[in-house]
Order: sequence, then C-alpha cells, then structure tokens
Amino acid sequence: MATYLDRIVAEHRAEAASDTRDLAELWERAAALPAPRAFRDALSGPGLSVISEVKRRSPSKGDLFGDLDPASLAKQYAEGGAACLSVLTDGPNFGGSPEDLQSARQAVALPALRKDFTVHERDVLDARLMGADAVLLIAAALDDDELGRFHSLAVDLGLDVLVETHDEAELDRALAVGATLVGVNQRDLVTFEVDHERAQRMGSAMPAGVVSVAESGVRGPEDAATLAEAGYDAILVGESLVTSGDPTTAVRALREAGACS
Repeated sequence: MATYLDRIVAEHRAEAASDTRDLAELWERAAALPAPRAFRDALSGPGLSVISEVKRRSPSKGDLFGDLDPASLAKQYAEGGAACLSVLTDGPNFGGSPEDLQSARQAVALPALRKDFTVHERDVLDARLMGADAVLLIAAALDDDELGRFHSLAVDLGLDVLVETHDEAELDRALAVGATLVGVNQRDLVTFEVDHERAQRMGSAMPAGVVSVAESGVRGPEDAATLAEAGYDAILVGESLVTSGDPTTAVRALREAGACS
C-alpha cells in the first residue's frame, strides 16, 4: 500500500532528477560557510530536551498556523526553554521554505534542523547553504547506500544528522551508518495514525552513546513525561506547540514534565 511518504518522496525524487546544479560548486560554497551550531550537543544536557518545530501545515491536518512569523515563534520557543529548532522547508506539502529556516535561526541562538525529505546529495548541501545546523534522513525513504552516502556527506560538512526510524530494523540500519542522533517517529506510515507504544518499545533498544529523539504525536506534558521515562533524551514537537496559543508556556510545560519523570 502506497503511503503519504511514498508520494512526497516521489515528488522530491522527480525534482532532484531535474536539478543539474554542479555538486562540486555547491560543496565549495558550503564548505566556506561558518561552522554550524552544535545541534546534537544541545540535546545532551540533563532532563528531556525539546526540539520545537516551525510548522505551518501538514498533509493530514491542513493549515495549523499558516501565517506564523518564524522569527517571533522561534523567540517564543527559546523563551520557553527549547534546546533546538526544527523548521519545515517543504513548500507543497507543509507550506515551509528555506526563508522560514533562515528567519527562525537568525532570531535566536538555537541550532536548527532542516526538516525536509532528503533524497539527493544536493539536498544535504542545500541544508548547509541555507544555514541549517542539522539535516534529517528518513530511513524509510532511503536505501542503505543512500543513507550511508548522505550521512557521510553531512558529517563531512559539519552538520549533525537526525536519522528517523520507525522500527527496530530501521534502527539497525541507522546504527550501521554510524548514526549518533536517532529519532523514532510514532506515526504509522500506512495509516498516518500515531502509535504511542512504538516509541516506548524502541526507547529501550537505543545503545549507549546515541542521543534519542521521540517524534510526532507528543500531545502535551503527560506524553513528555512518558517518553522521558522510556529513556528518550529529547522530543520533537510541532503541531501541539503551533496550535497552543502560547508556545512559550507550552514548551516550558513539556520541559518541566520531562524533568519530573
């Protein structure tokens, strides 16, 4: 059965196939940029860290906060104690853009993840060029060769790499390419429903030295406490924050719940 991920990745692969920009030139430009901020290190402190997401819409829910101001939202997240930002740059499906990432990152001192569908080396280079400090690799969207190549390229560029997994087999693949920052997406790729038991089950499978991140479906402090108890170092939260009406208080509540677990 085709999934929402299949459709979006197919769109990105078609776009990548028509991109003729020279890789060597992109590398030269990316390598000349100032060093990125340390994304993974920002998640390694005590308690449950929060990666707060700048997210305008989703394929399943439609508009969440279509006219958000990325800089203002980033400042509210920082005031609430967020450790890092995640910024959607996919336009057709999530309403994001590179400008959203640049605006949010320039407004605060927090490291920022480019949240997008990486399917080619140019996507990794673009993440660096637009100012991201980390890049997302979705194991379900990539074969083993791509996962390894893109991970190595990102590391060579100084980027941190969040490898997103959905099950134990994908976790094994992430670890095989040397991933030290691993996400567990609680959303089922077929039904798009959130499976809260997935993250709890996989939390115990994370080896020492890996910074673990629970993604998707974190509804509030109770979920944060549960995930902290399951051993996660961080949670990545978008929808419940952008629709909260008070992102600063919402982030603070997640942090406090994670600290008390």
